[in-house]
Amino acid sequence: MGEMSEVGRLVLLGAPLGNPADASARFREVLATADVVAAEDTRRLTRLARDLDVTVPGRIVSYFEGNEERRTPELAEVLTAGYTVALVTDGGMPSVSDPGYRLVRAALEAGVPVTAAPGPSAVTTALALSGLPCDRFCFEGFLPRTPGARRSRLRALAGEERTLVLFEATHRIGGALADLAEAFGPERPAALCRELTKTYEEVVRRPLGELAEWAADNEVRGEITLVVAGASPEPAARPDDDTLRAAVDEREAAGLSRRDAITEVATAYGLRRREVYTVVHR
Repeated sequence: MGEMSEVGRLVLLGAPLGNPADASARFREVLATADVVAAEDTRRLTRLARDLDVTVPGRIVSYFEGNEERRTPELAEVLTAGYTVALVTDGGMPSVSDPGYRLVRAALEAGVPVTAAPGPSAVTTALALSGLPCDRFCFEGFLPRTPGARRSRLRALAGEERTLVLFEATHRIGGALADLAEAFGPERPAALCRELTKTYEEVVRRPLGELAEWAADNEVRGEITLVVAGASPEPAARPDDDTLRAAVDEREAAGLSRRDAITEVATAYGLRRREVYTVVHR
């Protein structure tokens, strides 16, 4: 490793999802200067560095789900000793359904600065390509592995009004889509995005019921991100006539004219003014 400084630094690297050309200049710079590079798959990192024509002089260590808990204290010691550690996963940002959270927490608790070289994200890429609303969304990561737990989780999510983004494994995608169609309804719009930025990139945009049938008839391969439209908000129940009359009376007592009181109540309850007027003067 190179000469240490007084304070180490952890850098999270946003790795290309598939196309090496998506790597930023800063991504390349950090790879070429970090004292230690912790990689989810060291062979994949070596191949990526070769594709980018970047020499990695630092020590490369594996950091994946199986050794994350054991290796985190080791890397924390390297950081507190004053060295720079770069963390890279197989694609996208570390910590987002990938290893990294434990090391970020350990670095922060040790007073070590944590920064990032932002890069590609399967979550936002799939969301943008889906054709579904992107202004409000939530990310659920991977659904539970067992069918019972998965169905229970989906029932809890069925009323979520924000667009939903999920990851799923190829061998579970058929069952997951069938359960989604059952929990959310077969007509709920969705998009299955696979192999994003890679040679065989594909985005299939269909209602959940049709997507489930499509998956049952096809061998779905590669890394999969699902985007599902949010639930339509249920219209608020119309108040009964007595409630509407009382609301108008209350506003009149506060000093509003009857006309203004009726207008304000109609707006508050999402009703037409004429409807409230009729109730008040009935």
